[in-house]
Amino acid sequence: MEIGEILKRLRVIYGIKASQMAENLELSTSYLSEIENNKKQPNLRLLEKYAEIFQIKLSSIILLAESHEEMKTRGQGDEFIRKLMIMLINSTFEVKKRVFFND
Repeated sequence: MEIGEILKRLRVIYGIKASQMAENLELSTSYLSEIENNKKQPNLRLLEKYAEIFQIKLSSIILLAESHEEMKTRGQGDEFIRKLMIMLINSTFEVKKRVFFND
């Protein structure tokens, strides 16, 4: 599974710089780069840290990676990511709206 690509895209969606993410995860930026480029696989504890940072369930991250891989084999990987980003942006906006405006 190429989970690194999903982790990188989530980081970008959330507007977190690689250096800040590496610091939050207590990693070097070079190790983070290896993870995001699928050269290294993150362990379970590291994936749990990602989930905490993104405030989503670990199972959701794994499901996203599995779904992306499946869609990629069908030649629809980029389309899947675009739709995913729109959903995440919309859901993040809704959460922030509720927090700030008490909706």
